[in-house]
Amino acid sequence: MKLTTTAFRLVYVTAPDSEIAAGIASTIVSERLAACANILPEMHSVYHWEGKVEQSREAVLLFKTQVDLIAPLMERITALHPYDVPCIMVLDIADGLPAFLDWIAAETKQPATDA
Repeated sequence: MKLTTTAFRLVYVTAPDSEIAAGIASTIVSERLAACANILPEMHSVYHWEGKVEQSREAVLLFKTQVDLIAPLMERITALHPYDVPCIMVLDIADGLPAFLDWIAAETKQPATDA
């Protein structure tokens, strides 16, 4: 069965630094919950936390995965992540190179199906 773009997602995650981001990325890709992870090493974040405006440096992770793997992916990231409330946002993919989308499908776990 040929998968369409609706079968794939881009997952945006922030981490305290590149080293932690790399550890999370390696685990997720090794476990085939995502085909790929990109790490953007440093950004400046401004946010509310516990009643104050905070500023910090963070790294960004971008994961490419299948929609059916989102729940286990989010669960695993949450378990690996040092933040109490990690930023994990799932973005729809409007379109993509079919060969690249096929690669994502080939390199991720095949979701379990009920028999």
